Parts: sequence; C-alpha cells; structure tokens
Amino acid sequence: MTDARVEIVDVYVLRFAPAAAGRGPEVLALRRAPGLRSPGTWETVHGHVNAGEAPVAAALRELKEETGLVPERFYNLSRVETFYLHRRDLVALIPAFCAMVPAGAGVALSEEHDRSEWLHADEASRRFTWPREKRALADAIALFVSGDGGGAEDVLRIL
Repeated sequence: MTDARVEIVDVYVLRFAPAAAGRGPEVLALRRAPGLRSPGTWETVHGHVNAGEAPVAAALRELKEETGLVPERFYNLSRVETFYLHRRDLVALIPAFCAMVPAGAGVALSEEHDRSEWLHADEASRRFTWPREKRALADAIALFVSGDGGGAEDVLRIL
C-alpha cells in the first residue's frame, strides 16, 4: 500500500531591498546545475528530510547548505504540498517555510545550483518550474508582503 509522509521541505527566501521599496520583497531563485536532476530549471530552496530530523530543522539545514544563508526570521508558510514519488510508491508531503534574510544578503551556492538571482515575485513565479512553487510563493507574498506575518505573526513565526 502506498505510504504518505513528510519527505521534502521547501523554503521560500525573501529579502526587502531598499532599491525595491514599494515593489514588495525580492525572491531568491536557484538554477539547477548541469549533470543533476532537472538541469537548467529554476526552483526555490528544497531538499529531503533526514531520518529523525524535524521538518523545521531540515528546512534550516537545506537553506544553509544550498545558499549559505541564515534567516533573520523564519516562518511556517501554513502550506503542505504533495508529490508522488513513483519509483518508491510514496506520496511525499512537503511543508513550506519562508525565510527572511537581510537586504544585502549574498548567496553561496552549493554544487546543486550554478546560478542564483534575486527577482521580483512575478518573475520568480514565471521562472519556477514546479506549479507547487508558484502556488506557495503566492501565499508567501500575500502573508509577508509587509515584511512580517501581520496579524498571523504569532502563529506563523518559528524564529
């Protein structure tokens, strides 16, 4: 019988740069490196949850591993996506998180990606390959357009 469990996490990385004032946050987009799965496609930070690891810990680890970034604030995006891993007959549950980083934050890429760009949300959404990333990014922008969780800050904020 097919199993369903938390296997993957997604992290949407936002920064509020002074040059983008009034346009909303900039969104980090990463391009997959050649020779790996889905080369040349654009995505957000994501990765697998290790055995015994909590999804929040996995999300923070993946953020650091893939970008070198440490968030100033970190949020539960209040969204769980699914992806059917047919080779394993497993429905992967994918909790989504949002990381707020400083305006001047630079990215140190891992070997998984060969390029990163800070983009306006509309452009990031157009570049993202996976429809789940487009949907979750829309939620992130709606929830965090002002730089915090607004009335839901106390519920969504992790760090």
